[in-house]
Amino acid sequence: MPVTYAQVQDEFVAQRTRPALFLDRDGTLNVDRGYTHDPATLQWQPGARAAIKLANDRGYYVFVVTNQAGVARGFYDEDAVRQFHDAMQADLAQIGAHIDALEWCPHHVDATVEAYRKDCPRRKPAPGMINDLLAFWPVDMARSLMIGDAETDMAAAKAAGITGVHYKGGSLHALVLDHLK
Repeated sequence: MPVTYAQVQDEFVAQRTRPALFLDRDGTLNVDRGYTHDPATLQWQPGARAAIKLANDRGYYVFVVTNQAGVARGFYDEDAVRQFHDAMQADLAQIGAHIDALEWCPHHVDATVEAYRKDCPRRKPAPGMINDLLAFWPVDMARSLMIGDAETDMAAAKAAGITGVHYKGGSLHALVLDHLK
């Protein structure tokens, strides 16, 4: 039987499809200092780096989805968010780990910076950031999960159709180890 382009493409996507670990940032991956943005203040939660490395080693995509209302409130700009994320990636690289994609929403309905004042479908509890990642990456949704410390994280996971796991402190590595299949 001849192979069509569509069949080859479907097979290629199926081979690349992997589960994903979606992670909230402030309060889950790093200590939340209130509008955390300065790379010099990056302090990982217990076991956070090891959790990311574990997910990498098990073949999971690792994604961060984070609301960054500090941009909307004028406390820092989008470049500060990028610098903080670059510092996270550099620190993870030291242990052979990485985050595949970092998504953030700078919008807020009560923004003091007019350009960021809106009700955005990417801002958690809306699932926009997760859905954008799902549209771009070949993710096995059935085996994927979202870990976050807030109810908005759980609501975003539910709205996107993935399992939500509430992080309540302690070792993030132990929590991830319990939930990765």
